[in-house]
Amino acid sequence: MKTTFGFIGCGNMGGALASAVAKSVGGSSLLVCDALSEKAEALAAALGGAIGTACEIAETCEYVFLGVKPQGFEALFEEIRPVLQNRDQAPVLVTMAAGISMDAVEKMAACDSAVIRIMPNTPVSVGEGMILYTANAKTTEEQLSCFAHALSEAGKLDRLPEEKIDAASALSGCGPAFVYLFAEALADGAVECGLSREKANLYAAQTLAGAAKLLLTSGKHPGELKDAVCSPGGTTIAGVHALETGAFRASAIEAVTAAYEKTLKLKK
Repeated sequence: MKTTFGFIGCGNMGGALASAVAKSVGGSSLLVCDALSEKAEALAAALGGAIGTACEIAETCEYVFLGVKPQGFEALFEEIRPVLQNRDQAPVLVTMAAGISMDAVEKMAACDSAVIRIMPNTPVSVGEGMILYTANAKTTEEQLSCFAHALSEAGKLDRLPEEKIDAASALSGCGPAFVYLFAEALADGAVECGLSREKANLYAAQTLAGAAKLLLTSGKHPGELKDAVCSPGGTTIAGVHALETGAFRASAIEAVTAAYEKTLKLKK
């Protein structure tokens, strides 16, 4: 079996990305491992892939996804560095660890390896993720094209300079939590007005999904779409007024900037 994509770490994000890759290139191209062997076994069985060790993945795979927590990177590279250095051609290392730069990964690998840094968000698990990515100078356009195709079933991909990754991730990476909080609040309001919790949750979720799709497909500014719903003297503008009275937009801005500032502190 030719194994092209290896996943070291099968947690929620690693598993979701592996599932997306399996849809794009086929499960037989996957080799997975995890500190919890039963987790790797379950994922491999579900996707039609194979189970290996971290060293086997580092030795055989063309793309090595590093799905371990940032604090586990040094120990991981202590284990796989000799294998990477003995390869005729180094693999593409795909890192998703917050706060660890491509330069840091290169130094830990100590080999002439292409590095792609990604920051995905949790909706990749349903194929609607936002995956931010950047790559070092050793990464070829062919490698990037193959990488993008492999992750195409996970959602939208957008390339940007590494220095912008943290700011972008404060929105797309942390943003789902903010959206869920808003959805819960919308549903709470409907429950207070007399709807059942089940109906309120459904209506809130579908309203957010529909509004997001319209925003993505229309090409219009969010303010223009908002204005289109707000009839003069109507119910919607009354609700918008209530949100503004509660500093809704200011709070949303502060949520993103607070997440960004926390990221910068964690990097120090």
